Amino acid sequence: MKLFPRYQALRFIWLPKPGSRHLHQDRQLWAPLTLADFEAINRCERPLPENFNFAGDVLDQWAQKEKTGERPANPALWWVNGKGGEVKWSFGELGTLSRKAATVLTEPCGLRRGDRVAVILPRIPEWWLVNVACMRTGLVFMPGTVQLTAKDLLYRLRASKAKCLVASDEVAPAVESIMSECPDLKTKLLVSPRSRHGWLSFQELFHGASAEHSGVRTASQDPVAIYFTSGTTGSPKMAQHSQGSLGIGLTLCGRYWLDLKSSDILWNVSDTGWIKAAIGSVFSPWVHGACVFVHQLAQFDTDTILDTLTSYPITTLCCAPTVYRMLVQRDLKRYKFQELRYCLSGGEPLNPEVVEQWRGQTGLQLHEGYGQTEVGILCANLKGQKIKPGSMGKGAPPNDVQIIDENGNILPPGKEGEIALRVKPTRPICFFSGYVDNPDKTAATTRGNFYVTGDRGVMDNDGYFWFVGRADDVIISSGYRIGPFEVESALLEHHAVVESAVVSSPDPIRGEVVKAFVVLSAPFKSSDPEKLTLELQDHVKKSTAPYKYPRKVEFVESLPKTITGKIRRNVLRDHEWGRT
Repeated sequence: MKLFPRYQALRFIWLPKPGSRHLHQDRQLWAPLTLADFEAINRCERPLPENFNFAGDVLDQWAQKEKTGERPANPALWWVNGKGGEVKWSFGELGTLSRKAATVLTEPCGLRRGDRVAVILPRIPEWWLVNVACMRTGLVFMPGTVQLTAKDLLYRLRASKAKCLVASDEVAPAVESIMSECPDLKTKLLVSPRSRHGWLSFQELFHGASAEHSGVRTASQDPVAIYFTSGTTGSPKMAQHSQGSLGIGLTLCGRYWLDLKSSDILWNVSDTGWIKAAIGSVFSPWVHGACVFVHQLAQFDTDTILDTLTSYPITTLCCAPTVYRMLVQRDLKRYKFQELRYCLSGGEPLNPEVVEQWRGQTGLQLHEGYGQTEVGILCANLKGQKIKPGSMGKGAPPNDVQIIDENGNILPPGKEGEIALRVKPTRPICFFSGYVDNPDKTAATTRGNFYVTGDRGVMDNDGYFWFVGRADDVIISSGYRIGPFEVESALLEHHAVVESAVVSSPDPIRGEVVKAFVVLSAPFKSSDPEKLTLELQDHVKKSTAPYKYPRKVEFVESLPKTITGKIRRNVLRDHEWGRT
């Protein structure tokens, strides 16, 4: 794939330092904000600046540090496609190219500050260019996975009143099928080497665009992104973040959970449609001046992951637990990772046995983090902190995380309740602005002084949090409350099980019972299903409380193709209860 080959020549082109825009009140002079300033703002030790723009106040400052030699020679973005294609951009090049992209959005596309842009692209460099271009121009980008169906796209485009959609070939046919029902959508911008009738060509416009775009002056509270969050009922909600909440609010996450320095190369294996891509592939690494590594990963497989870790000097790896579960099935001692020193997991709970297997085979600890679209990372196993396998760690700085009851009262250690973040009297910088056009839903997330996550958990006497399950994931059978994750972890301990997903299933006597969908390892695929079902049930009875064992077991060739267990359970549960 030849993607922007002509830009390789730009690797030594630098831009002049942009004008500084922030007044340090204690010094009464104009000066750019520093990393120390961002951390102080995160801790609420100094106020959020009135004006802030991540592209101008962070990315362009790192470009200047490249010129002066204050930053290592690592690229800002390093992209490969596994077929020989490679792109390396410095912060200076990222500045030049994102200004050209900004010119495309504002001139031929006619977009203006505050307009919403749906960005439905796979892991290709243009995804980063368009996002940064939106920041520069004050546009609101709305990422989405290329797996969205026409129905999904229709809802998102109509609900958001998006003026522009930037998409790849995979999405174009679905978009065209619903265009007549999207009156607000004025521009379709195709990122493809091929042209398509009715679409503007990003490549053609980009080639002739000026890099002299000056950007706009944005307020810290101006919207920068909208993420569609899947709810338990109804359609997805539009969670809106500001320039400050993402651009400044993830600074401490980058330092304490991701443990990033400007010399690091971070590979975050996340779909571009999720907030995890913003956290681990844009804001947290770039605020610290680290390199964002990207593999296109058109099709996920463990060989690609392992080959990449052995071929490139990646220092930091962040994957969903599903990925680590697949990797530990391999003989990892056969692989020599070039520079890997720090590993993270997020997106769903991490099974304790996977933590032990990964450490046993690689010598590296897994640092689990827990967060949400609305608030970023809430809890984490931080560097240097004792790790209790199976725990999400402690509240990540500067968050005050508690377990509360239905009245908003803090529960003592050992008592199960809802995981909540204190938002009063001081609202965390990383907190989202609210659900767009839905004040009632926004208000419903607050209980007393806390934002309620909708997840249930327990805090132990040492301040570690343990995930129980989504409030709607918890299975209530004959009066017993059963968390699916615990049953999944128990099943995974059995050598016959490669993957499992546990959901509730209707039962005329108990109301609902535990059902397990199980993917078997190769040696057990020909086993007698009835005998193996009894064996797995007995195993779970021995591994956890007997009442939690799966009364129903279904052997499947594969589970729904999603990288997170939460979404997978939703799909399977809806199928089980006849909702699809």
